[in-house]
Amino acid sequence: MDAPKQGRILAIDLGKKRVGLAVSDPLGHFAVGLETLTCSKNTDLLTQLQPIFETYNVHTVVLGLPMNMNGSEGFKAQESREFGEVLTQETGLPVEFIDERLTSVIAHQTLQAQGISSRQSRKKGLVDETAAKLILQSYLDGQENRRL
Repeated sequence: MDAPKQGRILAIDLGKKRVGLAVSDPLGHFAVGLETLTCSKNTDLLTQLQPIFETYNVHTVVLGLPMNMNGSEGFKAQESREFGEVLTQETGLPVEFIDERLTSVIAHQTLQAQGISSRQSRKKGLVDETAAKLILQSYLDGQENRRL
């Protein structure tokens, strides 16, 4: 059995204006929301991510892959894959992709169930952060199932 990697896993919910982030706990069982970044270019995003990689000793990045409802990959999925390639080239970190269909819808519903209005959640970037948590928790649950 492989020894667990030291450090944490970072999930990124890549958007045009906002980027939601979540990080695993040190044991890799739970997703914890970090923050939502605002950026306009991939280079800006990489600059903002660098201190996060260092602070949390990130060893793997999980990037949401926005699939079409029929399971095909469209333009947004290609953008995500391209960013993943740049991220690996610039940082040396492995990037894994996970289907993120409906995570934003579920994030909105989760926040509404907590009494947070759509307006509040958009303003604070909570939808993006919550979507990143959902992406990461899905990935972590899949990893856990593989270990069983």
